[in-house]
Amino acid sequence: MSKRHELYERIRALTDIKGILNAMKNLALMEVHKLGRFLSAQQRVVAGIEETAADFFGFHPALLPSTVGAHPVFLLVGSERGFCGDFNESLLAEFHRRRQEGAVGEGDSAPLLITVGHKLAMKLGGDVAPDAVLAGPSVTEEVQSALLRVMEALRDLRQRRPVGAWLDLVVLSHGTGDDGRRVVLRRPFREFGRPRASYSHPPILNVTPHELAPRLLDQYLFAVLHEIFYTSLMAENRRRFQHMDQALQRLEKETGDLARKHHVLRQEEITQEIAVIMLSAEAV
Repeated sequence: MSKRHELYERIRALTDIKGILNAMKNLALMEVHKLGRFLSAQQRVVAGIEETAADFFGFHPALLPSTVGAHPVFLLVGSERGFCGDFNESLLAEFHRRRQEGAVGEGDSAPLLITVGHKLAMKLGGDVAPDAVLAGPSVTEEVQSALLRVMEALRDLRQRRPVGAWLDLVVLSHGTGDDGRRVVLRRPFREFGRPRASYSHPPILNVTPHELAPRLLDQYLFAVLHEIFYTSLMAENRRRFQHMDQALQRLEKETGDLARKHHVLRQEEITQEIAVIMLSAEAV
């Protein structure tokens, strides 16, 4: 096989790879646009629940869930797929930083750990043993099933604890700021129901306050986890889009260089063919 033919085959291979990367880039962009609509609606839902909870617990503060003595549980929301740069590495770096502090808050004991995302779990060091390793969502439609797995894992960890023991959820995930590069810490149980405004009259209820409080907490936790997962998946796809775009630019440059080399070799072959023809003509 001639050198020119080898260059031609490499150009063809790179062209095929560019087609695949371009398709992945477009899919990531489509997912970002779709998640933008979902996230906007979910943020309004969370804001509505938070406002309702603040109103309710403003008149029933004794029903607020207590986190005193609760066991912290880290929930790391990583990626199920790759090609998203240092998405998982930055998440783990923040987790290790928090872990090296020895606690996540005053009086907290050694936390439990739940990881979400196949690629994230692969990057955990041998010194870290997760209490639960869960598959993460690859697309928006898989967020619901991923959250059900998270709720089931939390329920299982709760059952392993002594009777009456509570869990204090600590979520580490990528936020929307800094183009999704900043890792955000959320503690839903500590954010829940904190009074924001004072009202002159308590809310009118169709059930007793003791019945409403746990239902409100369940609704809030499920809604805020939806928001967190949508935000994380959007940041992941933005990172994937950028990663694919940078890879395509590098491949475009490499393909251009190979095409120029191929053109030079072809010109040399044409020159040699012309020289052979002229020599043959002179001999005749």
